[in-house]
Amino acid sequence: MRVGILGPLQVAGCAVGGARVRALLVRLALDPGRVVTTDRLIDDLWPGEAPAHPMAALQSLVSRARREAPGVISSHPAGYALDVPSGEVDAWAFERLVRAGDVRRALALWRGPALADAADLPFATAPAARLEELRLTALATRIAADLSTTVTTEPAATPSATTTDAPDDPVARGAGLVAELEGLAAAYPLREPFHALLMRALIAQSRRAEALALFERIKAALAEELGVDPGPELREAHLEALRDAEPKSNLPARLTSFVGRSEDMSRLKGQLGRARLVTLVGPGGAGKTRLAVEVAAGLHVPDGVWLVELATATGVRAALEGVLRTTDPVRALRGTAPLIVLDNCEHVIEDAATTARTLLSEVAGLRILATSREPLDIPGETLHHVLPLPEGKAAELFAERAAAARPDLRVEPERAARICRELDGIPLAIELAAARLRTMPLSVLVEQLGDRLAFRGGRTAEPRHRTMRAVIDWSWNLLSDRERELLRGLTVFSGGATYEAISQVCGAGLDLLSSLVDKSLIAVSGDRYTMLETIRQYAAADLPELRQAHARYYTELAESADPHLRTGEQLKWLAVLDAEQGNLDAALRHSDDPLRLILPRFWPWIMRGRHRQISEQAASVLRRVGDTPPPGRELAHGICRVLAGFAPTDAVLRSDHPAALNSWALAGVGTPADVVRLTERQSARLRDHPDLWIRSAALLGAGIVRFEYGAVAGAEHLLEPAVDGFRTVGDRWGQWAGLFWLSLVAENRGDFAAAIALAEEPERLATELSGLDTPLGPMTFLIRVGQLKGRAGDHAGAARALERAWESAVRSEDQAIVARVMHARAELARRTGRPDEAARLLEAALALDVEVSAQLRAYMNIELARVREPREPLRRALELMATCSDRTARATVLEGVAEHLEPEPAAELLGAARALRGIGESADPHVNELAARCRAALGEHGYRAASARGASIPNPEKYALRPLSSP
Repeated sequence: MRVGILGPLQVAGCAVGGARVRALLVRLALDPGRVVTTDRLIDDLWPGEAPAHPMAALQSLVSRARREAPGVISSHPAGYALDVPSGEVDAWAFERLVRAGDVRRALALWRGPALADAADLPFATAPAARLEELRLTALATRIAADLSTTVTTEPAATPSATTTDAPDDPVARGAGLVAELEGLAAAYPLREPFHALLMRALIAQSRRAEALALFERIKAALAEELGVDPGPELREAHLEALRDAEPKSNLPARLTSFVGRSEDMSRLKGQLGRARLVTLVGPGGAGKTRLAVEVAAGLHVPDGVWLVELATATGVRAALEGVLRTTDPVRALRGTAPLIVLDNCEHVIEDAATTARTLLSEVAGLRILATSREPLDIPGETLHHVLPLPEGKAAELFAERAAAARPDLRVEPERAARICRELDGIPLAIELAAARLRTMPLSVLVEQLGDRLAFRGGRTAEPRHRTMRAVIDWSWNLLSDRERELLRGLTVFSGGATYEAISQVCGAGLDLLSSLVDKSLIAVSGDRYTMLETIRQYAAADLPELRQAHARYYTELAESADPHLRTGEQLKWLAVLDAEQGNLDAALRHSDDPLRLILPRFWPWIMRGRHRQISEQAASVLRRVGDTPPPGRELAHGICRVLAGFAPTDAVLRSDHPAALNSWALAGVGTPADVVRLTERQSARLRDHPDLWIRSAALLGAGIVRFEYGAVAGAEHLLEPAVDGFRTVGDRWGQWAGLFWLSLVAENRGDFAAAIALAEEPERLATELSGLDTPLGPMTFLIRVGQLKGRAGDHAGAARALERAWESAVRSEDQAIVARVMHARAELARRTGRPDEAARLLEAALALDVEVSAQLRAYMNIELARVREPREPLRRALELMATCSDRTARATVLEGVAEHLEPEPAAELLGAARALRGIGESADPHVNELAARCRAALGEHGYRAASARGASIPNPEKYALRPLSSP
């Protein structure tokens, strides 16, 4: 609100001083946007005796107000107006919200007595009184709504065991309403609505005697003060207090605890306070009946709560007559306010809908809570979707039921969560699975999860709940032939599908699809239709023609997406491919032409860094198609062979397809010299390619290979134009990949400031590409930035970056990433004078049971040598580098070993490291400090000679082991 008058005056962003100025603004706020004449303003602001020069006084007042609250007062020949829309004045917004029935939002605007800054002026008296009356009415409405959802403290209506995860205490909530109403009744001793509400709240708390005593007091006060009798509200509350205290109900008593539905219960109670028909819809086994009974048992309904079971009923009216023991339910219920639970409406859905509409039309106080696998679809119906349990609550239910079946068994939360994921979080499936632990070990149960449809319940379970197959049979038997055919067809999809995909593959219309949604056999999530795995297993059939249609559709989708992945639209199309990951994998498994589909999938896999998946899928496709490529599929076949470890074919070497560019480098085919030769040839061939992205990708590949295996210094001249090209076409992936390697180039020459600048930009780009499972994702950049800042002396900045990296690593549960962050934090701890902390982190990281690269393990040993006895860590680092082809990694280890040697061998290793890095002099202050120490000991000539010898050593790691082996 820009202007507030429900309490002390507020004008957004302004502190208004001066009582008369505030009164002026209050007066104008009563008519926002309308001109208030000068005469009217003078009369209202100076009601007794006007000033000697009233017009001048008013103008002066307006000028002060404009200084205090700029921009809110406009002038008119006849007067002045508050230049603010009425919706931005709290009093006007308050009235509209109350009229719309949104009393909670309306009351939230109230800050104190209305028009408080003009309370002593006559113009404010009537509006303030009207607003106060409206507030009291709204307050009564809000309390009445709250009261309708509270529960009694009487034992008959309070379950013997509460839910294990209740968000609040309904009894305490009811007591709070009593306290609030007692205060209001004391403040307004003759206001009947507050006394009637207080009586109802006391009745809900089983304090009927107090409610009756209250009625006698207010009755006497009304007679004495006003000479009137209690009105209808008070008389109705009095009758309620006189009724039998024991609620009428046929709800079954609870046999087991109720787990995991506290949020549903809270929402349902609120819905029943606002709507007269609430229908719980959801798949079979989701627990709709149990939830409805628990909610109904938790409500205080003096006129009765009646459960009408329809699962075995032939007619709804007959079932209702049996429960109410009457041949005329409408006549029996009229004049009362009961709650009826219509359970399992789906197999008599038309009859249930007709009966519910009749009852609600004829019995004004009636509320109905229905359970069904599809809506009743009548006016006034509010739906509550009962979904499978979330993982945590599902695991809690499984653990509790497992303990009941096998008290000696303890189920680890992670294992329980996995079982529940397999069972789709369906409560009935979880309970059936837990019951089997009575006769089998947990490991055997896990193996049996694929046969979940056959899990059997107890002897007394209803036939339709004996197994999950029986549960779905119940829904299946209610489907038409066309609905069954579509449900079978939908099983070819994996991870859901869009309407376009379903219509193209299955030929289904929207009406038929919507019918399956209504019947809770599939669901809508965003723009996708999804199916529970349990239902998929039930409906699955051998549909070869449909599977090929599915494979063709997703092959065409991947081909359509492919060119967009190398443009500014790549985020949008990557999101499409991410959503269709399951369908793309299924299509590749079932396609009669897998080489056609695997080709457009290579580049998204490369962008995500899923090199293992690339190799596995390539090998799988090769096993299916054999050693000879089908006509027209030579390129895809050749790339698959490269990724399986074979030499690149001519089709691959001549291609400019993104997946072919440097695929041999990804697969590690041949010696480093072979990779360099092939990449350089590729770069030269594509230098003048008309497609800028192809030219940039070729330069990027050549730059990376040159940095890894060739002339490190020359990599910059390839990477920089590659990044420029990717910027031009809008490819974020290419930009961050190029900048990452340029950062490594700067780090290689010891220029940490440049390396930080180059690393921070790709962190932003990688964050934009979040969701991609890349080894060069945002977390990697955080680790690098943290290390680089530490080496550049920015220890505070390093700590901030590494703290963020640590939080991300812990969330990812990737122990290899955790080890990398621990190494980086150890380096920072050592640089900030905490060697013991550094040693602890390094030893813990090295002890992790996780596979990390030889390079990282060598780096951790080099760092450990700086804070512990160095000989063994240095030896391990050198041995790990024996077969490493990464020249900069080898140089880093040699420099770390040189720190601990005598000047001459140290200078030799520095020379070897500089040769590996392909640089002249390093900008790294640590390396330069070490070189200066060697120069001081050997002299300039001796240092240069030793450095030159080191640069020519063919195997410097083996050479460096010699001084470590001597005593």
